[in-house]
Amino acid sequence: MALIPIIYIPDPVLRQVAVPVTEITDGTRQLLDDMAETMYDAPGIGLAAPQVNVSQRVIVMDCGPDDAPELHKMINPEIVDRSEAKAILEEGCLSIPKQTADVERPASVDVRYLDVDGKEQMMTCEGLLAACVQHEIDHLDGVLFIDYLSRLKRDMIVRRTLKELRQAGTGAAGRG
Repeated sequence: MALIPIIYIPDPVLRQVAVPVTEITDGTRQLLDDMAETMYDAPGIGLAAPQVNVSQRVIVMDCGPDDAPELHKMINPEIVDRSEAKAILEEGCLSIPKQTADVERPASVDVRYLDVDGKEQMMTCEGLLAACVQHEIDHLDGVLFIDYLSRLKRDMIVRRTLKELRQAGTGAAGRG
């Protein structure tokens, strides 16, 4: 396994719609393993392939407690049902470092995806896991959590992030 550089806003890959995986290969499984290692190292609870400059519909997530990890690797995930009930949780993003905001999303979602063996799976997600899976699937569609905010808040976060990245000497294409 290997760490992969995480890309930051305003990298255009983050705004592209990722392409579906048509064949699950050893390369796909290696990408998922490397993404998981990168996510844990960051540290974060979710990572989508576009965040590591790969425009494929794959995500990894782990919203479990530190002493009991619950790693999920999803290929071509899609939300097939959303609750009417809403929840507001504070979200952040590895591609928008050190910035968080409250985001309102459906409180629970049902997700269909392929596992690393190509078998179709269904998972009902609630709470933090629901917010995380929606956040990561949004990445696959070129949507960022800041898109749910008012223009003023979004612009403030973008300006602050770009300023911090400049001061750190980290461009949009690397972890520095």
